[in-house]
Amino acid sequence: MRADRLLLIMLLLQVRRRMTGRELAERLEVSERTIHRDMEALSAAGVPVIAVRGAGGGWTLPEGYQTNLTGLNQDEIKALFVAGPSRLLSDLGLHDAAEGASIKLLAALPSARRRDASFIRQRIHLDAAGWSQPDERSSALPVLQDALWRDRRAYLTYQRDGGENVERLVDPLGLVAKGSIWYLVAAVEGEIRTYRVSRMRNARVADEPCRRPEDFDLATHWAQASRDFIANLPRYPARVRAAPDILPRLRLAGRFARVESVGPPAGDGWSEAEIRFETLEEAGEYVLGFGERIEVLEPAELRQVVIQKARAVLDFYADRNPR
Repeated sequence: MRADRLLLIMLLLQVRRRMTGRELAERLEVSERTIHRDMEALSAAGVPVIAVRGAGGGWTLPEGYQTNLTGLNQDEIKALFVAGPSRLLSDLGLHDAAEGASIKLLAALPSARRRDASFIRQRIHLDAAGWSQPDERSSALPVLQDALWRDRRAYLTYQRDGGENVERLVDPLGLVAKGSIWYLVAAVEGEIRTYRVSRMRNARVADEPCRRPEDFDLATHWAQASRDFIANLPRYPARVRAAPDILPRLRLAGRFARVESVGPPAGDGWSEAEIRFETLEEAGEYVLGFGERIEVLEPAELRQVVIQKARAVLDFYADRNPR
């Protein structure tokens, strides 16, 4: 609806301070001509939108101009008041600030809309942490935040996979929370790299300005980096037969296995499945965990690995007497 679009234009200009007609048109998925007509409508309604001409120009509002939030619809209120991952806000030291902002936002809403907000907060909660994820809090996180807010470079002492500590002077570009695990995206010697914050043994802000690439967008970079990471994971495909009682667990293969497909049950009730593992070793351990309820069809080397591991388990227990 046009009224929703006009309100969104006002809120965008309050937050961004200045936007071109093209930026508004792309953001709202309309034509620039439509944006121009909307600006005329806002002006006629008494909203003091200003057109700034020339390079760096665009549409703007006078400094300090604010509108209220009575135009929020029910779905927008639901989106704002779903109880989000407070653990991540606590990690950033923003939990109290988020609570304060929530209270102020509630106060700005009409009484009927406040009831909508309270209703949704009592019924939906988002928990970003997995069941088995360890506590990954790090003393480096506040330092990295400080460097990002001040646009300063940072010195890091980072522990590699093998346990070796390395020193790095980085240009911090952003922090990303994947589940409850924090990562730093930073530029190092002309390359953009990702560091797990919990592996940082030390961090301090440098007295040098951060050199941030002009065209860098954190969300876009992370999405592409995630796709590249998944595409480059080791792949070890296997075809198996699985008993019907383990199919639910098979579909929840977890971190080291991905079920690509499950066929229809055969006459004996068993189904063929295509599973992708990262390595032969992980495939053998995974299959062995289901015992006689799963059979490897191919590759042949995986069948041999499972047989060898099963014999090793038998030999291990045959040589030991319970105490």
